[in-house]
Amino acid sequence: MTVAELDHVTFGYGDRPVLSGVSLTVEDGEFLGVVGPNGSGKSTLLELVLGLRTPDEGTVRLFGKPPGTGRKGGRVGYVAQNVTAVSGMPVTVREVVATGRSSHLGFGFAGEKDRDAVENAMEIVGISALAGRRVARLSGGQQQRAFIARALAADADALVLDEPTVGVDAESRGEFYGLLRDLNRDGLAVVLVEHDIGVVTEHADRIACLNRKLYFHGGTDEFEASDVLTDAYGANQRRLHHDHD
Repeated sequence: MTVAELDHVTFGYGDRPVLSGVSLTVEDGEFLGVVGPNGSGKSTLLELVLGLRTPDEGTVRLFGKPPGTGRKGGRVGYVAQNVTAVSGMPVTVREVVATGRSSHLGFGFAGEKDRDAVENAMEIVGISALAGRRVARLSGGQQQRAFIARALAADADALVLDEPTVGVDAESRGEFYGLLRDLNRDGLAVVLVEHDIGVVTEHADRIACLNRKLYFHGGTDEFEASDVLTDAYGANQRRLHHDHD
């Protein structure tokens, strides 16, 4: 099953081009890392995949359908870079995770199946003990786990994350990416935008390297053996591998 497909996609903000002729696919169970310099179009790419923006040229499909249709039913969980808008609200972890079940509620009332899905999702990401706490009082890493749990509660087939560990301490970052790796091994497709190239090459199976156009799309080993970073970033880059143990 193809999760997402972009075919010769071009997009710009007014007269400012952001993406030009980008074609790539994300397959079921894949862990795709998206890298590129600041302003290279990484976040815009995710927004196009999710149907939050419409391409100027080319086509986007999500689970074989236009993105607005493919997002229905909770098949894609989105974890944004900045979650402060929601994390500042007076809601508990359980309440945030429960919003992931909204697409499954026939008459607007949560049943036993929905409650079980919420509890199970919190257990999977290790935040059951925090269920009654307000999200605003959690650490950055704990907040992001809550939003991943929301996606799991929705029975998502894919998880899309835009630099999810900005402002999160190193230890929590390592645990967070370990969780993503485990979820991917259990069959969840992951699309991750991340500025830390070492983190991406450590965890992702495939890499997409952008700087307005697509410079590379392929396996992690092939990416590491290539000179694509020099081409895409315009300068020599060092890959830093972090030890989170």
